[in-house]
Amino acid sequence: MTNDEAAQRIRIRPGGPADAPAILDMLDSAVAWMNARGNTQQWGTVPYSQTAGGAERVERYTTLNTPYVAELDGTTAGALVLDTGPSPQMPIAPAGEPERYVRLLISDRRHAGLGIGAALLAHAAEETRRAGVDLLRVDCWAGGGGELVAYYERNGFARTDPFLSGTWPGQVLARRLG
Repeated sequence: MTNDEAAQRIRIRPGGPADAPAILDMLDSAVAWMNARGNTQQWGTVPYSQTAGGAERVERYTTLNTPYVAELDGTTAGALVLDTGPSPQMPIAPAGEPERYVRLLISDRRHAGLGIGAALLAHAAEETRRAGVDLLRVDCWAGGGGELVAYYERNGFARTDPFLSGTWPGQVLARRLG
């Protein structure tokens, strides 16, 4: 299946608490995939569902934030969580203006390369515009050669502030929508 064919078969819907198990499964698969590639620094080596606070964080994402789920032919293939600002646990300052903030972007590794993440980011931009907000931001891991930072740049974001959370190198990126 080509990316164009997949894009026509992706449906994005509001998420909720019933989606938490699928999101946790995707996070666990992402940790295993990263570890298999030699990346143990980004999210560690323990499955996300077994990390301290992991399941509770996903529960909060699906109840207190604004989650969206991407489905490919009716199967959950990715998720994105929007909020009105960065996580208070991260050393990131609020923007000083209204913003929407991507708290989580995850796709099912079985559907890698089909544009699931890009479709979710485009949907986040639409929802941000619909809310009358001009700024969409995200933070991500900046290690490993910057592959994740480059991914967000390919999806219309620009680097703003680098940061360090303990020994974890991060990068804030922003996308102006106005």
